[in-house]
Amino acid sequence: MRKAVPNPNLKLAVPAHEITIGKFLTQSGTFKDGDLLVNKDGLRIVSQNEEEEPPLIKPSDNQLTLADIDMVKVIGKGSGGIVQLVRHKWTGQFFALKVIQLNIEESMRKQIAQELKINLSTQCPYVVVCYQSFYDNGVISIVLEYMDGGSLADFLKKVKTIPEPYLAAICKQVLIGLMHLHHEKRIIHRDLKPSNILINHRGEVKISDFGVSAIIQSSSGLRDTFTGTCNYMSPERIIGGRHGYLSDIWSLGLAMLECATGQFPYPPRDSFYELLEAVVEQPPPRAPPDHFSEEFCSFISACVQKKAEDRKSAQVLLEHPFLSMYDDLHIDLASYFTTAGSPLATF
Repeated sequence: MRKAVPNPNLKLAVPAHEITIGKFLTQSGTFKDGDLLVNKDGLRIVSQNEEEEPPLIKPSDNQLTLADIDMVKVIGKGSGGIVQLVRHKWTGQFFALKVIQLNIEESMRKQIAQELKINLSTQCPYVVVCYQSFYDNGVISIVLEYMDGGSLADFLKKVKTIPEPYLAAICKQVLIGLMHLHHEKRIIHRDLKPSNILINHRGEVKISDFGVSAIIQSSSGLRDTFTGTCNYMSPERIIGGRHGYLSDIWSLGLAMLECATGQFPYPPRDSFYELLEAVVEQPPPRAPPDHFSEEFCSFISACVQKKAEDRKSAQVLLEHPFLSMYDDLHIDLASYFTTAGSPLATF
């Protein structure tokens, strides 16, 4: 095969003997030279304007590799793995990299890859974007949109409680995200809770980790630790019964009630079985009517009905009076998120 002849006017940062047809190879790393952006996997041409301000990567670009991102710091830890703040070497763009260690059999690799492809290939303004996913030797790495405000759980630690007007604006975005997952993607989240609802400095609220919990559950090595997220499970789920989209609505109701009151709706339990008994046998939690509006109390009640068929769907709940009762106040979540808690995006 004939080798490509380099342009004598083009100054390259790689030796001539490393040039192959259509590709400039380097030993390691990524560098820029003139109109070229080069990494160990190949070459990318950029315009003069893009040199000054590289274009943002889009989910459809399919141009992310693990070799092209640098870790900045760990920003989250859980039973399923860790979340790292990473930066793309070419564009300087920040992402969140979720790394999940799975103890799985060889036969499950294709199943997990397929599940990732289906569950993480959604584009909606109210769902955290997944840019790329990788599977290697029992480790799943998922490159996600970075939400610089962290989670509602993080935010709640700073503000203690979230007033109704802001909660209505937050809830509206979560419901639109759920409606997209349920009706457009046919996905049950299965692990909706404050730590999986993320926020940023623009006032955006997005659902994260949909589908990931199902993958974790399928791993024999993590099946036992999954019980740590049972607190928000609906009655039908916690007893191991059949469940559908309305199980996410129960979880939403508990999460919003926790944000309003500053504490989880059920008292602490010593064991999973005590929690199961409380969820299944006792009346569902409710918002104290002497502390909250009638509309908010009604909304929570519509979510946490013990029988799934008595709960309202995300689409129906979007028409609930609670979500529109504060519209005249023109709630600014961007300002609220950036001033009520500590400064965002500290790295």
